Amino acid sequence: MSDANSSPELEILVREPGGVAIWNGPPFSNNQPSIKLDKVPCTNAKFSEDGSKLMVIKSESSISIYDCKTLKEIRCFESPNILAAALSPCGTYLQTFQKASSPQEKNITLWKTETGESVHTLSQKNMTNATWPSIRFSSDEAVASRMATNELQFFNAGDFSKGIVHKIRIPGIASAELSKEPGSHVAAFVPESKGMPGSVQIYACSQSEPIARRSFFRCSSVQQHWNHGSTGLLVVVQSDVDKTNQSYYGETKLYYLTLDGTHDGLVSLRKEGPVHDVQWSYSGKEFAVVYGFMPAMATIFDKKCNPLLELGTGPYNTIRWNPKGRLILVAGYGNLPGDMAFWDYVVKKQLGTTKAEWSVTSEWSPDGRYFMTATTAPRLQVDNGIKIFHYNGKSFFKKKFDKLYQVDWKADSPDKFGDIEELVKSVDSLKVESKPQGQGSKSSQGKPVNPSVQKKPAAYQPPHAKAKAAKEAELFGGIPSVEMSKNALKNKKKREKQREKKAAEAGSAANGAD
Repeated sequence: MSDANSSPELEILVREPGGVAIWNGPPFSNNQPSIKLDKVPCTNAKFSEDGSKLMVIKSESSISIYDCKTLKEIRCFESPNILAAALSPCGTYLQTFQKASSPQEKNITLWKTETGESVHTLSQKNMTNATWPSIRFSSDEAVASRMATNELQFFNAGDFSKGIVHKIRIPGIASAELSKEPGSHVAAFVPESKGMPGSVQIYACSQSEPIARRSFFRCSSVQQHWNHGSTGLLVVVQSDVDKTNQSYYGETKLYYLTLDGTHDGLVSLRKEGPVHDVQWSYSGKEFAVVYGFMPAMATIFDKKCNPLLELGTGPYNTIRWNPKGRLILVAGYGNLPGDMAFWDYVVKKQLGTTKAEWSVTSEWSPDGRYFMTATTAPRLQVDNGIKIFHYNGKSFFKKKFDKLYQVDWKADSPDKFGDIEELVKSVDSLKVESKPQGQGSKSSQGKPVNPSVQKKPAAYQPPHAKAKAAKEAELFGGIPSVEMSKNALKNKKKREKQREKKAAEAGSAANGAD
């Protein structure tokens, strides 16, 4: 594990109307970020998944690739009518989609970023979330695949000159998801057709027969989530119609499939309603789910779907697991008020709560110490800005913009950063908590209270009795046995001033008579 002192610096991508800039990440000197790369005019920008390369789309005919270590431009690709572009996870390849001038034109090109050469071309009529990028890579770039009509095609990711090296025939395939790392398996979704149920099928990338399969009716689309380690797949199944008429947005269910066959079915959730969000931990051994009609529930499960920790209920629809695995955030964005609750999964307690209204994007920093939210255009045209919080929800940095299009952390492996345990201890020793009503101080939690010094609650007294007791104490020089209300105290001071005024007037009148 890396020492915190030798950990790489955090970096933040900020794109405004004037272009994209790279800031150094927290902690900031003088409480303000410094600029590592000044604004480069562009229409879009994106880090590679491993944070080694930066793609900057300068125009519809020009794309630049930067080395993230030096922030120097290493290659510029010139090609007309570029509609979209994507980097491979390790930044080895750039993929471009161009407007085709004829049906036969090969309008998708795969470029080698180091040399600038074209290594593969193909044709594609249109672009959707399911079909772009057309060629997809596993996180380690060991596997490259493409979804075609009724089949999955596989390439040699190190040598595309060999063309298609393997095919898996899957009639009716609508989407596919390669496993993360290792890229050993692929999950394919086939929707309902002619009375046949929809299904998700898992294949080894080198085989043609599925090793796991799950069928379901009332399924129009799915979201597939592989864990790190490529041993389990979570599938959020979406139906356009809710037969119970409880939701206008349809019905969702969560399924879990494993490669070894130990689990193949529904994840048992404790509350009815939609599945709002689901995310695996970095270790791949646990997953967290936000689900149910509002107020939604949040629960952490192990790989056998046993609940490990309940994160409470609230106006939540988002869950973000800290890259180091220790901390987790539940929040409510979009049309929800922006509540955020930070939890320590190791000690199973809530660290703090706060709000980030109108947030469009949100993510943990790669070192797991900071959480950043942003309000961006065109989703929201006003109140654009960035907010960064400490891991416990305390505000760290805020900045407003007239117009902000994009904010991203530069990706990096969490293994390059030191553990957060020592930071948690050091901050907790200095932290002053604002405790909610009904809770004792942090030091008193979990300890027995000494009954000999515990205060008994005062007996209830009606308002007139309180006033009478206060009046008696005032008349006889005693101390009121109960606290006076604000109005009673105000009236008392008013009467005292009136008495002092009358006494002063009487004194002046007596002096005048003399």
